[in-house]
Amino acid sequence: MTTIQSVLQENRVFPPSAATVARATISGRAAYDALCQEARDDPDAYWARLAHEHLSWQQDFRQTLDESQAPFYRWFVDGRLNVSYNCLDRHVEAGLGEKTAIIFETDEGQVTTINYRELLRRTAQFANALKAQGIVKGDRVVIYMPMSIEAIVAMQACARIGATHSVVFGGFSAKSLQERIHSASAKLVITADVQCRGGKRIPLKPAVDEGIALGGCESVSRIIVYQRGAAVSNADSDSSSGCAMQAGRDLWWSDAVQGQADVCAPEWVEASHPLFLLYTSGSTGKPKGVQHGSAGYLLHSLLTMKWSFDLQPEDVFWCTADIGWVTGHSYIAYGPTACAATQVIFEGIPTWPDAGRFWQMIERHKVSIFYTAPTAIRSLIKLGPALPGNYDLSSLRLLGSVGEPINPEAWMWYYTQVGGSRCPLLDTFWQTETGAHMIVPLPGVTPLVPGSCTLPFPGIEAAVVDEHGHELPWGEGGSLVIKRPWPGMLTTLWNEPQRYINAYFPAELGGRLYLAGDGAVRDAKTGYFTIMGRIDDVLNVSGHRLGTMEIESALVANPLVAEAAVVGRPDELTGEAICAFVVLKGERPTGAAAVAMANDLRDWVGQEIGPIAKPRDIRFGDNLPKTRSGKIMRRLLRQLAKGEELTQDVTTLENPAILEQLRAL
Repeated sequence: MTTIQSVLQENRVFPPSAATVARATISGRAAYDALCQEARDDPDAYWARLAHEHLSWQQDFRQTLDESQAPFYRWFVDGRLNVSYNCLDRHVEAGLGEKTAIIFETDEGQVTTINYRELLRRTAQFANALKAQGIVKGDRVVIYMPMSIEAIVAMQACARIGATHSVVFGGFSAKSLQERIHSASAKLVITADVQCRGGKRIPLKPAVDEGIALGGCESVSRIIVYQRGAAVSNADSDSSSGCAMQAGRDLWWSDAVQGQADVCAPEWVEASHPLFLLYTSGSTGKPKGVQHGSAGYLLHSLLTMKWSFDLQPEDVFWCTADIGWVTGHSYIAYGPTACAATQVIFEGIPTWPDAGRFWQMIERHKVSIFYTAPTAIRSLIKLGPALPGNYDLSSLRLLGSVGEPINPEAWMWYYTQVGGSRCPLLDTFWQTETGAHMIVPLPGVTPLVPGSCTLPFPGIEAAVVDEHGHELPWGEGGSLVIKRPWPGMLTTLWNEPQRYINAYFPAELGGRLYLAGDGAVRDAKTGYFTIMGRIDDVLNVSGHRLGTMEIESALVANPLVAEAAVVGRPDELTGEAICAFVVLKGERPTGAAAVAMANDLRDWVGQEIGPIAKPRDIRFGDNLPKTRSGKIMRRLLRQLAKGEELTQDVTTLENPAILEQLRAL
């Protein structure tokens, strides 16, 4: 039995080291409890104090929270500020202009470093370019770009002039892009000729052209194109970039900024002014336009950077997310810059040119805080479980996990093999809608338990309730809710206020509890939260409620399994049958070997959870259907499990061919 498996069976708890507690901004459980008590006693005064301490205001606020139109909450109502000023200008004014802001590494390995003074200069110049194209406060701008310094400049420039940006992940199809442009009535699109990932050049501008050609995008008057590919001429069409330029509408980035001043006064906006829209999946299949305000969102992002990651001035922070997702907003574009942090931004993928890329970059850039997704961790375990040992990772002092619950075995590998059993590992629970961390261990406070996101962030009141909104005793599973509004929360769904109410503040829960949409349970002794998976991913098998995440964790705990995804399909006898899609660490079995392996894994799950949790069907694949950001497309797996025809758009999948492999099994 391996060391990791032994530790898991012992139900180990990992308390923070004395050194971690001593240096932490929030040091010890008493300090955490005091903050939580302050927030419970007078939440308005608590958040007002933090907003005054951590944000720079052009006009101070007099009202912390306006609940008059609940659940459409408004924070710091009559205050005015500018997000870009808070992220850039104030640091330069404080003498931090020469501090490194971004260490950018391209897919090919080229490194560019930029300080806060230069980041401010470029942001101001591009903000002036946007203004020259007629963009004003309140206009919507769609950003469809690769990871780059320019992508951050584009976001900050929109914030600087009060425009609301909507970033669309570069892996989304033309149709998905068209839907988002149409929904937001975007006036301008910022894109690039290509993006480079895994040694490949993937066209972006042609997807914009195709999306606009689908119709419904008449609001777009200008497209600004950053030349990521080889230097190209300003001709109407250039085959070397595969990028056609439409006269009168399309403009190269370099031409847009030519002659623009590198100083741009910030537009002071109301605290609740929409900073961005970010479209996320909905249960109906129609994307939801999550809208975030300015001051409250920025405060929450900033505080979690400082407290969750215990950010220190000398740290080098690296979040591996894409700006197309909320993680890239909160922990690349805004949270780190609001704290004057030095951060790494990476254009490529973790497995190219080989599975050591992440570890090589940590060594090269002396990364001290590393924040990535469980999917990336599991894929790296499969491709090179011993690889981290070949690199000097001694600069690391803190690890983080984001995007989905991390199964205990992956947690242990990450903790021991990457963190050397000395770095606190933060399993962070939050959502696009919440803006920033909601339930998260604090490095200097919280003993860690593999598989648990532990305790709420100070000021967040989380609970587990039944279907009527009644709080359940610790140890009983139910729906995760947030009992009080918090500054980082979404303000509405774009143009869909009733959908906002129905989705997040349903009447059956009283209309005042925020429904996270996840099942959860609190440990009967510690009160630690464990996320069981989406509510619609909780299976009902013979009257037993089983979280898909729990079954997936059991499967991945088997030493032969690299990844697993579990879904349900209707069953006449039991209500639902459990279907598992499994990727092994070795070769994919076929024939009799596949049957034998499936039986072994069923028995394994029976031992880990109980006979009721044994999957009815197990299919083996070389991989799981994922987007290029690493998200497993469970809706497609549900259709495969039911034997249905696949009707969803699969153009965003990293490898669409895997669907045929899984369908044929």
